[in-house]
Amino acid sequence: MSLRPLHDRVIVKRLDQETRTASGIVIPDSAAEKPDQGEVIAVGPGRRDAEGRRIAPDLKVGDRVLFGKYGGQTVKVDGNELLVLREEDIVAVVNA
Repeated sequence: MSLRPLHDRVIVKRLDQETRTASGIVIPDSAAEKPDQGEVIAVGPGRRDAEGRRIAPDLKVGDRVLFGKYGGQTVKVDGNELLVLREEDIVAVVNA
């Protein structure tokens, strides 16, 4: 199954968080926070303005992004946990 986001929605796959601190302490999965960073895997066509013209999204597939910890809707697709966000919920694009 694949997802095609509508309007200004973006589908993001969370990036794995470090399970070990800098000092070497291992953090169990039950105590780890959900990461607030991910990779864009699909982008909708964009929202429409008041005149009906489409506003293209600023994101593209493959971008690494930062988002709020509690934003979006979590969905499971083919065993993968994905996050569906509005473009406005994304805070920044990470440039490597």
